[in-house]
Amino acid sequence: MPDQPAATTQTPATPATPATPAPATPAQPVVLDIKKTKVTGDWTYDRPLLATRISPTGLVAVTSSEDFQLQRWDLATGGRIVFKGHESWVHALQFSPDGNELVSGGCEGTLMWWPILDAEPKPKRTVQAHQGWIRAIDRSPDGALIASVGNDAVVRVWYNATGEKVAELAGHERHIYSVLFHADGKHLLTGDLTGKLHLWDLDTRKLERSFDAKPLHTYEGGQRVDFGGIRGLAMPTSGAQLCAGGLHKATNPLGAVHEPLMLRFNYADGKLLKTHICDGIPGGVIWRLQALPDGTIMAVSGGSSGGWLLFFNDQQDKEIHRFQLPALARDMDIHLASGRIATVHADHHLRITSLV
Repeated sequence: MPDQPAATTQTPATPATPATPAPATPAQPVVLDIKKTKVTGDWTYDRPLLATRISPTGLVAVTSSEDFQLQRWDLATGGRIVFKGHESWVHALQFSPDGNELVSGGCEGTLMWWPILDAEPKPKRTVQAHQGWIRAIDRSPDGALIASVGNDAVVRVWYNATGEKVAELAGHERHIYSVLFHADGKHLLTGDLTGKLHLWDLDTRKLERSFDAKPLHTYEGGQRVDFGGIRGLAMPTSGAQLCAGGLHKATNPLGAVHEPLMLRFNYADGKLLKTHICDGIPGGVIWRLQALPDGTIMAVSGGSSGGWLLFFNDQQDKEIHRFQLPALARDMDIHLASGRIATVHADHHLRITSLV
């Protein structure tokens, strides 16, 4: 099954558009307004981009690309430094809480730790973490642990300081696409291709319970493919709910005919509270979810219908706001203190969108 939407519907990349310099991170968090969403920065790389994260400082973003390389972007000027170490695509990126270090996970199965602010970053530690693709990583709230998941259907937890393995959790049967530390730092959530969403107790290293996200999985008999999966996870700041994103209505998976879908669960008992649909996007996948401070869940969707930022609350079935991005999107990240969102696109562009 394809793991990123095809870029064939995109127009060729154009020279980089000069971007409005990003302001320094404010001393106090800004007030976010989803109705003010607008693109404020736009820079171009040589190849299609895959993943992105913004530093906690708000000063730099890192992206990955189809040439196996990583790029560090200065968000004030658009200047970039390109560095390499992986031997395949990189879908997983995660900054340290202070923004000085980056962990990346490649499709060759390695985790790499980078001193990201060095003039020429080189990995200071490399761990062969998985057999096959690493699909996602997350860092514990205190920064001490890294969790990684991928195609070998095993969840692994590592000490960030040493790269030593802390735990190995088996319970999924298919590719694991998403991982999220609970805010308590003692629980871990993981979601796989078939819509199995597991909650792990890291003290006992056992599966505590599961959520049923099967609507995010399709088996298409004619094409003989399993398609979909839990591509993004997020919890509103209250901790009372859990959201899982992906796709449904995959009537022609290999032809990119499928629609974005987000499921909302009650965290305490696993009850499905809402099924959030996105009318008018016949070719899309929710690739990532993030919670905003007011409880709004923001999603990025990309596919044959282009790129979208979608915003959901817990009252309405459909999104409360949508913003069309200039091209097919593959990943996003937000710096909450400044209200800036980074999105990466199949047309080679890193774009910065503002919610203020």
